[in-house]
Amino acid sequence: MTGRKYGGALAALLAVGIVGGCGTVAERQDDVRDTAARFQAALHDGAYDRACALLAPDTEQELQQSAASPCPKALSQESLPAGGAVRHTDVYGNQARAVLASDTLFLSLFTGGWKVVAAGCETRPGRPYQCTIKGG
Repeated sequence: MTGRKYGGALAALLAVGIVGGCGTVAERQDDVRDTAARFQAALHDGAYDRACALLAPDTEQELQQSAASPCPKALSQESLPAGGAVRHTDVYGNQARAVLASDTLFLSLFTGGWKVVAAGCETRPGRPYQCTIKGG
């Protein structure tokens, strides 16, 4: 699954531009930061079941279908970078981007909180991000 494009992700984030949902912008940024840090910690610890619980439903489903195996096994087989510390977050409505030391995650707000919709994302000047895992 490596090399998948997360087409227009940043453009979509910027197009939303309106802060919605509950909490202040700072609270929402903190929530995104916490979710990204928990996702990275779970990957670092090899706790793929915990990491899968933080994936958006479509992302988890696509990962399982592509690998033809349950999410924890499929995620363990991906070559996601060790993301490191969260450097900053951008929150636009129900969408967010978390830029880590060595990775970029895209997240969406669901009823149960923030979920990772794409991970292992690399910037490509003048082109959309390219992500290792993403939802359909």
